[in-house]
Amino acid sequence: MAGADGAAGGDAVPVTGVRVHAFTVPTDGPDGVEEDGTLRWDSTTMVLVEADAGGRTGIGYTYGDVSLAPFIESKLAPVVRGSDALAPAAAWHAMFAAIRNVGRPGPGAMAVSAVDAALWDVKARLLGLPLYRVLPAFHDEVPVYGSGGFTNYPLDRLARQLGDWVERGVPRVKLKISREPGRDPERLAAVREAIGPEGELFADANGALTRKDALYWAHRLAGEWDVRWFEEPVSSDDTAGLRLLRDRGPGRLEIAAGEYGYVLGDFTGLLDGAVDCLQADVTRCGGVTGVLQVAGLAAAYRVDLSAHCAPALSAHAFCAVERLRHLEYFHDHVRVEDIVFDGTLSPAGGSLRPAPDRPGLGLEVRWADAERYRVHGARRR
Repeated sequence: MAGADGAAGGDAVPVTGVRVHAFTVPTDGPDGVEEDGTLRWDSTTMVLVEADAGGRTGIGYTYGDVSLAPFIESKLAPVVRGSDALAPAAAWHAMFAAIRNVGRPGPGAMAVSAVDAALWDVKARLLGLPLYRVLPAFHDEVPVYGSGGFTNYPLDRLARQLGDWVERGVPRVKLKISREPGRDPERLAAVREAIGPEGELFADANGALTRKDALYWAHRLAGEWDVRWFEEPVSSDDTAGLRLLRDRGPGRLEIAAGEYGYVLGDFTGLLDGAVDCLQADVTRCGGVTGVLQVAGLAAAYRVDLSAHCAPALSAHAFCAVERLRHLEYFHDHVRVEDIVFDGTLSPAGGSLRPAPDRPGLGLEVRWADAERYRVHGARRR
């Protein structure tokens, strides 16, 4: 297959430029804030990377603090410049080696994730193919679940948001719980009424509960509101607690965790009997290359893998997951991606389907619209 500018597919195409931008978008929650079981926030920051090679530009991103942007410029951009754009995994390996002494888990892995995604995007653009076709794809679509339902939403907004997703053909939805457990019964009842008896209902405690409280709520969730998915009932660091919930909870209630996995060791601990379904976030676990590794690990343990957020990027990356379960169509990330990009995907028939005729991620940055939210990087015209 010919690459850009007539270069043969086997010829190296050097990365000639790396640029980093960051945009902070305020939430649209009540009084400008949103809450879950353990966190309160008023904005979401996207750190966006551009990588140039062979006359094409690829984009990748992560969600985190703006401090990730200068970290990428300082530690990762010099490593990537001059690398072969047709070999993203080699650059991935070099980036992780370069940050050994500054920290691989957490911000380090998130920074690598953004650059890795940009390199995969530019490779696909050089080949003239959508990214999911460049990857070892098992699927051409990814089922989704609607996710929002923040703990500070009034009941009418909570029910309307989740009910609207079901009306639009998304058969499964998730709400946040456990900030004020005494309020959760009326919240769960309102959502169950809004989505009807056939809609699949998920709940996410974001690690807010103790083991015994989580076990108590697991039985209530399944028995009273037919909840089928209990995400991070205890902290994802508490693998023994997750295993307790998985072993002693209701049989139809699945325990899920993994969104805070950064390196492979984070996932192996969860796969040792702690979860029914593993999660991975392409913007945290090392990007597309990291997802491919986690997918292989999940397959080895015969556990399904669910994509955490970043739908515009995850829709491509998780087509390459053999044991794919679904993708979190998260309210905040959908808003940000719709502001920053042209070419985002909307659910059809309960799934996201990457466009087969748009190279790379199929995204183009809407610089004029994004500019008002810029908090790092040079203005683009």
